[in-house]
Amino acid sequence: MSSGRSSLPTLQALPQGDDHLREDCTASRHAYQGRFLQIRQDDVRLPDGSTAFREYIVHPGAVMVVPLLDDGRLVMERQYRYPTHRAYLEFPAGKLDAGEPGIACGVRELFEETGFQAAEWAYAGELHNAIAYSDERIEIWFARGLVAGERQLDAGEFLDVFVATQDELSGWIADGTVTDAKTLIALLWLQQWRAGRWALTWKPASAWDDGR
Repeated sequence: MSSGRSSLPTLQALPQGDDHLREDCTASRHAYQGRFLQIRQDDVRLPDGSTAFREYIVHPGAVMVVPLLDDGRLVMERQYRYPTHRAYLEFPAGKLDAGEPGIACGVRELFEETGFQAAEWAYAGELHNAIAYSDERIEIWFARGLVAGERQLDAGEFLDVFVATQDELSGWIADGTVTDAKTLIALLWLQQWRAGRWALTWKPASAWDDGR
């Protein structure tokens, strides 16, 4: 007797190369230019030769910092985000200025938003948080050896700075309190590094350059 379940397709290992998926732009135009975001509308040729329309946000990129206190706790922020009309728990972050190295942005944002300066920095990687409609990329940096100071928020910037344990952050993610994508990725990196599965190389900020 049939179980009523359809048979699963035969899946293979990841194919070599991705040229067979490529979409080529045939025409591109500005739809909107804001203060730092722009929207583009492109005509593209699909792999089978047909055409399609793509609309996406062009973003200058950003940096997120995971600040670690000497006792292992994390420095975090609570900030209101207007597009979803709610406050979020997240790690310090900010957009890159034109041509700015990620480490310079991280040092600046950490100090301005929290008042902390760090003795050592480690580059973890980057994430793309909205690949279907934006080219935004966020660099992930860890900071330790923190020294407290007076923060210098930008005009019109309001946020709370607080400390949390890794377990507290994990619990907030599990119960839906934390939904910010970059903060979820930061916890993954933190867990893997502390478990010895992923490596971080620590250096003073002055020893890092744009090419890492």
